[in-house]
Amino acid sequence: MPDKFIIIDGFSLVHRAFYALPPFTTKAGIPTNAAYGFSLMLLRLLEDEKPDYFAVAFDRAAPTFRHEEFKDYKATRKKMPDELRSQFPLIRQILEAFKIPIYELDGYEADDVIGTLACEAARKDFDVLIFTGDRDAFQLADENVCVMITRKGISETEKIGPAELKEKYGLIPGQIP
Repeated sequence: MPDKFIIIDGFSLVHRAFYALPPFTTKAGIPTNAAYGFSLMLLRLLEDEKPDYFAVAFDRAAPTFRHEEFKDYKATRKKMPDELRSQFPLIRQILEAFKIPIYELDGYEADDVIGTLACEAARKDFDVLIFTGDRDAFQLADENVCVMITRKGISETEKIGPAELKEKYGLIPGQIP
């Protein structure tokens, strides 16, 4: 049986948790809803999937090569709320406590890092599960790579491989931009 490698799109799931849950705070008023929701998703994933290897990819604040090619890349995206931004150090501490490595690289988005990790692991015959809210990850689905997407809140998910992509959307992975 091949080793299982799970790769989490960190920002996607933290963002999902932040907006899916009410604004929990500590007694001191420090926001914790995103960290709490992300932790619940992480624990459920570890329990249900029992991976051999695990990684979380995050975007860096530095511009990417896409910004160099297209000046207005993501220019219309809203600024991250301070209540969300302030939770990232706590989320990193949680991942550190679980000894889950974080992958990020200046000049690249988490999606690029996820794609590279997934392709390299699949090439070595790992079973790869990408957990994200971004459907553009469907382009990575193949016989070794499955994409788990969030459906509703933080508890409903769906696994999409090539067969499910064809059945549900009438597409093959190569048709996803």
